[in-house]
Amino acid sequence: MALQGQIPVEFGAVFPDGAYAAGKFEMLRDFDRSSGDRVVQQVDKHSGLPLWVVEVIDPQEGARNLTVKVKVASEYQPVLPAPAAGSPFTAIEFEGMTATPYVDASRCQGKGKCGGRLAYSLKATGVRAPSRGLGRPAPEPHKDAA
Repeated sequence: MALQGQIPVEFGAVFPDGAYAAGKFEMLRDFDRSSGDRVVQQVDKHSGLPLWVVEVIDPQEGARNLTVKVKVASEYQPVLPAPAAGSPFTAIEFEGMTATPYVDASRCQGKGKCGGRLAYSLKATGVRAPSRGLGRPAPEPHKDAA
């Protein structure tokens, strides 16, 4: 069985140490349909809903990229939850996440043959405050044999 297109993924599998918004949601520009001052918003191929994007900080130690962009398909601009008191960042969790693999050939410019590297585009159906707190879940207590 071959997987193609969007692959459903759990938020915790993508962001095991949680995620933080590095800004607000912005309209995702459709560069093919936009021209000059006329900006056209990109729409989701599956739902037909407008696409919004937010830059996200991934605090996982050893993460390949410190920040990633996550798209959200929504009729209206998604609103981030309020940040925790005293925190400069807003902890978030995405609902309905999918990952779409693609080959990133951007590092191949001028280098002749280059296969690029495998990358993933992340998309979600919504955003909310974290439901499990921040960081990794606490390990379950060890049960000794009696």
